This record gives sequence, C-alpha cells and structure tokens, in this order.
Amino acid sequence: MQKAYRQDATFWVYPEVDETWNDAIIKEFNIHPVTAQVLAGRGFKSLEEIHDFLYAKLPDLLDPHLFPEMDRAVARVLKALNNKEGILIFGDNDVDGISGATLLTEFLNFIGARSYAYIPNRSSPTQSLMMDALAFATRESCSLLITVDCGITSADEILEAVKQSIDVIVTDHHEPTARLPHCVATLNPKLKGSTYPNRDLTGVGVAFKLAHGITNLLITSGEISPNKIDLKRYLDLVALGTIADLGSLRGENRIFVRYGLRQIRKGKRIGLSKLFSVCEVNVSETTPTDIASKVAPRLNSLGRIADPNKGVELLLIHDPEAAETLAKELDLNNMERQKIERRDSEEIEKYLLKHPQIFKHRALLLYSNKWHPGIIPIITARIAKQYNRPTVIIAIDQGIGKGSIRTIPEFPILPILRKHAHLFENFGGHDYAAGLTIKAENIEPFKKLFIQAADDLLKEQDVVAKLHLSAKIDFRQLTFDFMESLSLIEPFGHENPIPIFYTIARQTWPPKVVGKSHLKFYIEQEERVLEGIGFGMADRRPELCKKGLTLRLAFTPYINTFQNKSSIQLQIRDFQVIEEPGIA
Repeated sequence: MQKAYRQDATFWVYPEVDETWNDAIIKEFNIHPVTAQVLAGRGFKSLEEIHDFLYAKLPDLLDPHLFPEMDRAVARVLKALNNKEGILIFGDNDVDGISGATLLTEFLNFIGARSYAYIPNRSSPTQSLMMDALAFATRESCSLLITVDCGITSADEILEAVKQSIDVIVTDHHEPTARLPHCVATLNPKLKGSTYPNRDLTGVGVAFKLAHGITNLLITSGEISPNKIDLKRYLDLVALGTIADLGSLRGENRIFVRYGLRQIRKGKRIGLSKLFSVCEVNVSETTPTDIASKVAPRLNSLGRIADPNKGVELLLIHDPEAAETLAKELDLNNMERQKIERRDSEEIEKYLLKHPQIFKHRALLLYSNKWHPGIIPIITARIAKQYNRPTVIIAIDQGIGKGSIRTIPEFPILPILRKHAHLFENFGGHDYAAGLTIKAENIEPFKKLFIQAADDLLKEQDVVAKLHLSAKIDFRQLTFDFMESLSLIEPFGHENPIPIFYTIARQTWPPKVVGKSHLKFYIEQEERVLEGIGFGMADRRPELCKKGLTLRLAFTPYINTFQNKSSIQLQIRDFQVIEEPGIA
C-alpha cells in the first residue's frame, strides 16, 4: 500500500521500494540506482518489459495488418489510386485530426493519388459537420472518404455518404458505441474483438498504420521501390498529434514520439519550423513539453475559433514566406483564443467563488449560453485539474449544448455516458476525456445523475490533489552522469511523466520573487547549494521568510545552460516546512 502525506490540499504519494527488484534492474542495465527506482515505479513487471521500453526501435512497430480490416482498407485505397478516383480525407479539427489528415493527404498524393484534406469548421451553420464534407466530396468528384480521428460514432452521416455512392473507410481511436458505421473498413484499435495489440494509438497513429499497410503492399507487389518511399518523413506529424492528444508514451507511441522528435528537429517541414519560431521554441532542441504547451495550442486555436483547414495548409506548405505569414496568423488566432478563454474563465471562477457549496459534491457540471463552445475543452481540463474533480462544462447555443468532460483516474466517464445515452444527441471520446451534445432541457436531469454518480462512487480522498513522487535523492547524487542516465526514460509525457524526486534540505536564505509570480530558492544539503525555481509560488513566500528553515522538497532536476556554462538546477513542485530533519 502506498503511503500518502497530506500538506494543505495536496497528498504526497511516496513510491513503494522493492530493493530486490531495484537491484535486478541496476545489475541488468547498469544504470543509476535512482533511475532504476524510477523505472520500478512505472509498474514494469519484467526485465524484458524494461528492455523494450528503453531500447525499442522502428522495426519493433507492430504489423499494420494486425488490424482485422486493414486488407480491405488497403485494397479500396489502391482501387481508388488505380482508377484515379478522388479521395477525401476528413479529419477531426484538433491537432491529432489535423496532423493525421495532413499525413494521409501528403502520403496519398506522393504515391500518385488525387486526394484532398477537409477539416470541419465548428462555426458551420450545418448541424452535421460531415454533411459539409460530403458536399465538398461531390464538388471534387471524390468517391472515397477516409476519416481520421473521427467517424466511429457517425453511423447516420456515413450512411448518408453511402447513399451518395461514396465509400467510407473509418480510421479512429475513440471508444465505439453500440452502433458501428456501415463502411468499407473500420480501423480502430478499440473495436470489440480487435486483434490489434495496442489500444493506445492516437488518430494520427492509426492514419500512419494505414499508410504503412498501403506501402507494404505496394512494395511486395513491386509497384513501388523501397528506395522511393521513406515513411520516417511522416513521423514528425505522428509525434505532433500523439503528444497533443495526450497519447500514452508507452509501446508504439513511445517509438513514434522518440523518432518523430528527431524528424521535427531536422526542421524539414517548413510550416512547422516557422510555427516553432513564432512560439519562440528552438526547433533543433524541441521537447514534448514545448509541443504540448506552445505549439499544439496554436494549431488547436484554429479548430476553436477559426478555420482548421489552415492547419493542414501550414503543415503541407513548401514556400518559406507563405509559411511564415500563415504561422503568424495562427499566433494571432491563438491570442484571440486566449482573450476569449480569459473572459470565460474569469466568469466561471467568479461563479465558483460565489457558490462554495458546489464543492460539497465530488463533481462539477456548469453550463451557460454565454461561453464560447470552442474554448470550453481548455477550461474544462484546467478546472478538472485545479479542483481534482470530474468536470463537465457545457456551452449552449440555440437550445443545443456542446459539452466537454474531463475526469480523474478514479472516475472513468464512458460508463456513465453510456448509461444515460438517452439524454444526449451524441457523445464520444475516452474514459478520461470526452465530449457530448445535449438538448438544453436535458442538462439539468443529466447534472443530477452525473453528480449523484460521483458522490456515490468517489471517496473524499479521491478528490484531493495528489503529487506522485518517483524516488528519494540526495544532492550528492545529482550529477551530470545521473541526468544522462535519467534521459534514457525520455521522451516524457502522458503515462510516462517527468519524474518528481524528494529530499530534505536547508534553505540558506529566503527565496526571491522573480517574474511577479515565481520564487527563486537557494537550498543547501551537505555543503552543496543548488538554486531552484517554483513557478507560480510567489504567494507562498511568507511561509519561507524565517531563517534556516528545513524543507521537505519535491522537485524535478534540469540542466540550465547560461553563457556556455551548464549547471543542475531544481524545478520545485511543492515544499513542506519541517521543524527538524526527519526521515522522509
């Protein structure tokens, strides 16, 4: 059983330590003992699992033909290629859908197809976004439609496409509903009875698998030379979508992101490089954090308040000047998105402050006709994280509510949505992030059922924020060799988080406030002094003004380089003031 220490509203969850297992990892891989503890805490059960995690390479990717209907999908695409049919790639309007649609469009055009990307605009007056796509398909004489990151819950719309003599291939990764679309082939690792071993692919990952399957057949049939096509060129798009969609960075996704980052760092995709420049990110040193926090929001802003097709245009563009212009336009869209987000966030926070009784319950459901529907997913994610509660936020327009749902590990949401499906016009997503469409008159009934379910299933400790610690470490162990050892676990991201360490150390003098809201720490342990930064911690400075305080610290070490000199510094995640040194 894991121990938890409560400080204010945060539980520190300490790692379980199995010395025998740690020693086996150290001996097998000859790595730093603290790195071994981090790996042990990631839940690996065998040395073989750890080996695959640390050293998996591109040849270790799974065979795309493990998808039960891959052969049918490939055959239909090659028929369209040979008959010179138009192919419409219909992608969802987030980064995962945009990057996947870009990938398939670029790939299919490279092998000689006539394909077009189409990303739905949420501000379209048409109630069904796929209806706009079908109109586009008719105009461009497309007789094959391939969905990316969507389609698994669109049985009615796909039936309409079939009636218009348009064949459909669904590539998606969302949980299916009871009614599956009637189409040529469905590629989704979450289909019931699927023989594909990896459920964690994102939308762009499934799109890549289709491209891989097509490539394999073209090569084995002798229609294309292995030297002519290199699928590695598309891995930058796979990494982009996988990171942005919070794909689990285990298994295939880890391989995709590791090699995709290498591709991004080459700077060959001009539009993406210009976007990195606008974000003030060095493309040659980019990390998953840079993509998730800076690049993805700018691409996502298109789907929220502008035309998401410009995202595909940027990723496909070859003209540097046009790419720079478009990247700057995305940045301006993002600024507008931030303005709308601030406005709606402030209104929601004011409501929560005025109604503290809302926190007597273990879930939140808020709705209004004043909020922008494109912004609510961002706000929902932030509120759910801030208050550690299952959260639904619904924006109502003309009697129809569009809702975003984010939840916590103890409360998967899809079973709740399926149980009350009669209340929704539509819903879909994952167990921990989903969306729904609901008539205004059904919101209150759903709110009562949702909050009651959370109150029944969740305990008080479930909704308290938790800080999961990876290992104990002393300052003497914080060396450049250790940092190199720790880099074996990269890239960090969803389900492979950046490790957080803990120790006890003395504060040499009170911290300084920097940048208005951050704290700069000066920490000593066994005569070694390290600097630390606590982002957003300025309001906690009064706790630290006493001289000679001993602190229990939770932190992540990083290498800071300034004027060609490198030093190890600490990003402080939390701290606890203790009266005297003890055993952590």
